[in-house]
Order: sequence, then C-alpha cells, then structure tokens
Amino acid sequence: MPEYYSSIGEAVGAAMQHNIRLAHRSTAPGSDKPLQVRHLPSASADPYSVRGMISRLHEDASPDEVAGIIEEVNGALVGALPELTELVASAADWTRARLDFDDPHHHPTFETWTRLAAAYGMLQDVREQLEVAEDGLAACPAERTDPRHHQTVNVLRSRELLDDVLGTEAAPVPSSARNFDSDRQRAARSSSPRAGTSPSTGSPPATAAPPPAPRSAGRPR
Repeated sequence: MPEYYSSIGEAVGAAMQHNIRLAHRSTAPGSDKPLQVRHLPSASADPYSVRGMISRLHEDASPDEVAGIIEEVNGALVGALPELTELVASAADWTRARLDFDDPHHHPTFETWTRLAAAYGMLQDVREQLEVAEDGLAACPAERTDPRHHQTVNVLRSRELLDDVLGTEAAPVPSSARNFDSDRQRAARSSSPRAGTSPSTGSPPATAAPPPAPRSAGRPR
C-alpha cells in the first residue's frame, strides 16, 4: 500500500535518511529491505481530506466556507479530528492491556498509558473549542482588516504542504458538493452523544483574541 507524506519537509527528510542508509550500510545492495515507494497526492485530489481543507482555507475564503471546513474536520461521524481522537484512545487501550504493577518502583508502560490518556483528553478539549469557534468564524467579517491590526497576533501555521512549494492550486469545490457535505455534517453532529452539551472553554493564549461567546443553538446556513 502506498504511503503518504503530509509535508514537503517529511518527504525531503525521508529521502535524506534513505541516502544515509545507503552510504553507511555494510551489506550488499541487494540484501537491504527495498524502499517503499511513497505517493505525494495533490491537495486538489480530495478537497475534503485534511490536505485539501488546508488548501481551501486561504485568507480570501468566505467566513461561511471557513466555518464549513471546521465543521467538516470536527464532524462527529466522519471528521478527521474525532477519528484521530479515537486512534489515540485505541493506542491507550492497547497499552492498558499490557500494564504490569508487580514492581512498585518501575512502571514504564503505565507512564506511556498516562501520556496517551493525556493526549486523548487534550484532543477532546480541542474538539470542544472548535465547536465554539465554528459559530465565531461564521460571524467574522468577510473582508480583511488593516494589516496594522494583525501584528499583535502571531502566525501559527508552521508547516508547508507540497502544493505550497510547487504552486499547485486546489480545484474549486462544486456548490452541490458543499451542500451535500453540509447536510451530512449536520446529521452527524445531531446524532453525536456530545450534541446539546455546553462545551467548556480553556484559557486562550496571550496573543489570542478573547474567547468566543457560548455556543448558540444553531448557526444559519
């Protein structure tokens, strides 16, 4: 099965590691495990993948488009973030089945479980924060403000996609696809066990804007 790099940095790093292995290995060239070919898909290939959503979330996107992207990534049934949360939970449960407390002074497996459990709780907090932020995104102004207002808040994105480097533009998403996806996400959120609860909000970073108001009953589409 082909593997994927999430950024150009990872692709370059893997190529460098492969070259180092080739330069320092002492065995015959044919005896090493063959390098698995990796595929670097364009973000336009799937506009609803995480890479595709990052590509669509540019500064000129409309507020409703940005809110829809956050709704997609945080959807209860098919969202990437809930799936990642369950993946971390599964890793913690796998570690739980290997706990051993016979030695009262040595619990490395339990320490690993503790880290995974902490990561799981953090991901749950992220989901709640995004649920609140979604309505705030839809209420943002459509036009950019004066750049002088932007200097007090740091830029957070730090990784480049391959499309950023090569200049590949994402294909526009048809309006019918957007409507279908929006309906699917609304159904997913309404069926979530977390639906109807008041999300908790944490303390914002020093450079962040004040926390949004409590989540309203619904956001008009």
